[in-house]
Amino acid sequence: MAEKSKTNVISLTRVYDAPLQAVWDAWTIPEEVAQWWGPRGFTLTTHSRDLRTGGHWHYTMHGPDGTDYENTTKYLEVVPMQRMVYDHGGHADRPPLFRVNALFTERDGRTQLDMSMSFATPEIAEEMSSFIKKAGGESTWDRLAEYLGKHHAGKEQFFIARSFDVGIERMYDMWTDPEHMAQWLPPTGATMSFMRAEPRVGATSFYAMKFGDGPAIYGLIRYLELNKPTRLVYTQQFCDESEKPTRPPFFQDWPLCMLSTVELAAEGPDRTRVTVRWEPQEANTADLAEFITQRSGMTMGWTGSFDKLEAVLGG
Repeated sequence: MAEKSKTNVISLTRVYDAPLQAVWDAWTIPEEVAQWWGPRGFTLTTHSRDLRTGGHWHYTMHGPDGTDYENTTKYLEVVPMQRMVYDHGGHADRPPLFRVNALFTERDGRTQLDMSMSFATPEIAEEMSSFIKKAGGESTWDRLAEYLGKHHAGKEQFFIARSFDVGIERMYDMWTDPEHMAQWLPPTGATMSFMRAEPRVGATSFYAMKFGDGPAIYGLIRYLELNKPTRLVYTQQFCDESEKPTRPPFFQDWPLCMLSTVELAAEGPDRTRVTVRWEPQEANTADLAEFITQRSGMTMGWTGSFDKLEAVLGG
């Protein structure tokens, strides 16, 4: 594969299961923005907002460690329901860090968000890309998906997305070939082995995971949809060695079953965006509360798995 040329722009695309009006409102109504803006664990206080070309947004992000980050966004262009261009990360005492171009497009009842972040130099862009990844900054867009799911569909969900420098056909294989899955899917520090693997609609795969010398933790995957190479839908649940559903040993309350939807989208001949959605099934109030509480942990777990997937693909 040819070496990628350096660029001063970081780009991302997300597709949301919500109409354009709902996504635009989530971006522009302060009470809605406060529900999702920022990495996981952050909260938001808006001091003033004048959403128009030439306007501004003055706000403070509150980190989970108690640190406050004051920002003043300057809007260079606002076209309702279509586009925003703004300078981000600056304030009275410092210049902006980068310029954002956000484009909103409705596609068959869903909404596509295309964002570009432009920096002064490719070196700064590379440094900021690493910082955003380390700080969990992309979880902002996962939180937006979760907010839209709750606000407009009444569903508690978990989302995570990442783009990989690999073609979509190979990425699909990484999700369906058990030998590939065992290399990257288990959390950091765990190993995975399949006692049975039948990746076809209506069939199941049965696996075990182990952390060091600890006892095996068993799981069952039931395939509901396999639409090569763009989509997989399956249920996943913890079980015992006889495949009887159980709760995980590390949580008193947890949904007995999780519906997993994996969408793969080609962003180029050698680049694929992966979006994972988890939705609890067979869950009571306590199970749902634990699921909501553990979203940050789920982000960490999936991030570790995606880091391993990236390493496997690069090998």
